Amino acid sequence: MRRMVSMVRLPAGLLIASLATPVMVQAASTPLLTRPVEQVQPDEVRFMQQRLSDWPQLQKYRAANAALPAPRAGHSRVVFFGDSITEGWGADGSSTFFPGKGYINRGISGQTTAQMLVRFSQDVLALRPSVVVILAGTNDIAGNTGPATQAMIEDNLQAMLDLAKAHGIAVVLASVLPVSEYPWMPGITPAPKVRALNAALKRHADARGLVYLDYYAAMANRAGGLDAQLATDGVHPTAKGYALMAPLAEAAIKRAQANAPKR
Repeated sequence: MRRMVSMVRLPAGLLIASLATPVMVQAASTPLLTRPVEQVQPDEVRFMQQRLSDWPQLQKYRAANAALPAPRAGHSRVVFFGDSITEGWGADGSSTFFPGKGYINRGISGQTTAQMLVRFSQDVLALRPSVVVILAGTNDIAGNTGPATQAMIEDNLQAMLDLAKAHGIAVVLASVLPVSEYPWMPGITPAPKVRALNAALKRHADARGLVYLDYYAAMANRAGGLDAQLATDGVHPTAKGYALMAPLAEAAIKRAQANAPKR
């Protein structure tokens, strides 16, 4: 999901290429288009340079993570790990992110499971939570970091599950939210891919004895998407959408906490 400036897709070695060379630009709401590099705006170049130097965006939460105190004895720390759907929860003031709970939000807009796997150690394991809520996969289907098969998505998520298990962290594995069209990547038909991925996620959760958090069943319309009252752009939840998700997440966390290793 893309709530960000346009992305210039250019390899690092070509950052200083000829001004006559056209570049590929991924706009927030348009398909790939070609234009001369001299037409690329400075903020787009800065965005590209940042992505090239910190592809998993480890810098985003590094300082906040360092400032966190160690978990209190007997206190169950919970980390929400995801993309813009997680990051946007409570961010604009129209919705709230579990007030009074002390839950930690480690969502980053636009990220795919490949990026999330790279930062899983820093943004989850190092925080020593009792429970992690993982919501990921929709940006892989959208192709945010290139084509991704369902097997690739599953492999990345299973690696996260293995890491969590090795560190004694209980996992809530969330379904991908319904989506019938990505505004920034028109032409994709994501609904059947979302359903297939969610079926696989549930199988993995059941096989591992994890809690499966089924947002999809509670939110999908007949087209396999989200109604406007739940997501005005069809992807990112409104306050009403988050209000529907919150009690489902709370119930899943309680189930996971009951089975979490004692610390």
